[in-house]
Amino acid sequence: MRADARKNRDHVLAVAGAAISEQGVDVSLRDIARRADVGLATLLRHFPTREALLEALLHTSFEELTAKAGEFETSGSPEDALVSWLRDCVAWTTEYRGVTVLMAAAIDDPESALHASCVTLRAAGARLLTRAQAAGTARSDIDGTDLFALIAALAWLGDQPSLAPRADRLFDVVASAIRART
Repeated sequence: MRADARKNRDHVLAVAGAAISEQGVDVSLRDIARRADVGLATLLRHFPTREALLEALLHTSFEELTAKAGEFETSGSPEDALVSWLRDCVAWTTEYRGVTVLMAAAIDDPESALHASCVTLRAAGARLLTRAQAAGTARSDIDGTDLFALIAALAWLGDQPSLAPRADRLFDVVASAIRART
């Protein structure tokens, strides 16, 4: 990719990130193009679909969360690793309003631009969960799909203005429910 095209693409991604943080994932692509001071055709040339734009925007974050899960797998207690990673995932998903709806849909849609990243992220969480289950510190009746759904549910709370003040407390309730009963 030419340097000027790369610069243009990176600028569009930065503007899109800010717009999605402010208005959510349903922000108009036309509005993003206008804010980035590019034509809609330029935006669509780089990102032919909304999901392609989101995949490009979120790709690094997906990789970081997956890498963090790998680090947690080899450090600290399995329970602390699972809860810390879960907290990081929920915090990240609240950065881009509405992204969890797209992630939940993408996980079951192999044609989605977000599918591969979501599947990889779910697998990373499942490994942490399995490790905690093997140590006897996490419930044995949940799996990676349940964990992914709980992340989406907790992130949804953060997207609701009337519930956002309760999000941290409810995270603790859910994290407690994931832990094995002793």
